[in-house]
Order: sequence, then structure tokens, then C-alpha cells
Amino acid sequence: MNYPKSKSYEGLIKGKIMGPNPVKLTEELLTIVTIPKGSRVLDLGSGQGITSVFLAKEYGLNVTAADLWSDPAENTAFFASCGLTEKEIQAVKADAADLPFAEETFDAVVCTDSYNYFGRDPDYLEKHLLPFVKHGGLVLICVPGMKKDCHDYLPEALLAAWTPEQLDYIHDAEYWKNLISKTDGITDLSVFVMESNTEVWEDWLLEDNEYAKGDRKAFDAGGGKYLNFVGILLKRA
Repeated sequence: MNYPKSKSYEGLIKGKIMGPNPVKLTEELLTIVTIPKGSRVLDLGSGQGITSVFLAKEYGLNVTAADLWSDPAENTAFFASCGLTEKEIQAVKADAADLPFAEETFDAVVCTDSYNYFGRDPDYLEKHLLPFVKHGGLVLICVPGMKKDCHDYLPEALLAAWTPEQLDYIHDAEYWKNLISKTDGITDLSVFVMESNTEVWEDWLLEDNEYAKGDRKAFDAGGGKYLNFVGILLKRA
């Protein structure tokens, strides 16, 4: 697909992304649903803040960038270098399972390429995330997926880069639909295979770090044919 808003971020993402291009993935989600300008949005699992900048600058959202592993001071400095003030974007160190916010703080949550690490807990969405979303508020998620779950017989191409334990974070759309549809308090659930796949992986595999280099082994062995991205959209009832 085309990514008109992401094009100007090609230089900015170098050294900042921590997996397949999250800016392009976020842009695809926001071609499907609209978050009104000025909405207060939680960027959950924001990493080094590139998606948070994208949401604030391109969509006019008031963003809280929450991540457990990044340094809020470093992210705040990065945001300032992008011309954003703390009125527009705030960096918070936070555990996704223990978010430090008041209930119904956010109009929407965007979670790009990290929900699969904590959201496989069947109780996570209802108990640990939805309480912080306003009734009628949106939750937008995308996760790396499999075209069809193959955990009973993992292809050697995937095992060239990842252990069975690591691959347990990756599942197909049916898995996510079955898991999330059991959650009380949600409406308008949509689980689908995203258009973004090869291009977002290619951006990541060009990165010069040990994790990207390790992931290249799977793709060099043909592992890409088993993978896709799964999008999840829903509202809090």
C-alpha cells in the first residue's frame, strides 16, 4: 500500500525503530478509522517514541508515550527536537500490566507491534487496558502474525531466527479473534490481515543492529512466506 504520511519519516526512523516499521503500520490503521484531532491518545509500547511523534504531528493528537524499556528523559528530548511540546506529547515509563493513569483518561489507545507481548493474557484487555479508555473510545492494535498458526510443526525457516518460545508471541488472525471476542465490555470488534507486510519488514531488516541482523536469517531462509500482520480494532462499550 501507499504511505503518504510515512514518507517524510524515512530518515527519522533510522536507529529508532525496534521492529518492522511501526510508522507505516500505524498509518495503515489510521486509514481505516479516524481519531478526532485533539483526542487524548495512549501510545502503548511506544519504544523510542517515533510512533508518538507521528501521531502528534500528522494527526494532531495529544499523545502519552508509555513504554517500560525506554528512557522518558531521552524520549522527551527527542520530542522536543521534533518541535513538540509537553502539552502535545508526554513520555511516561509504564508497565502495560500496571498503567499509572486514572480511569477513562484516554479517547483512544494505539498499540503498534507490542501487544502480542502482554495481550495474550485472556484477562489483559478487560482488566488492564479498557478501564483507562473512555466509553465509546477506540483501541487500535497491530501485531506480527502468522498466515496460519503452525506451532505444532514450526518451519525450519522461522527457527533459523527465533526459538519456539519467541515464536509463541506470533499467532494468526483467528487466534486473536477468538481471544479478544471473549472480552466483556467491547463492541465493533474487527480482526483482519493487514496490507502491510513485506515493506515494513524490509525497513526493519535494513537496520544495523543485532536484532535486525538476527531476524534476517529467517527471511533469508524463506520464512517471510509464513508471516503477516494482524490488525485489531474495537471500541469500549
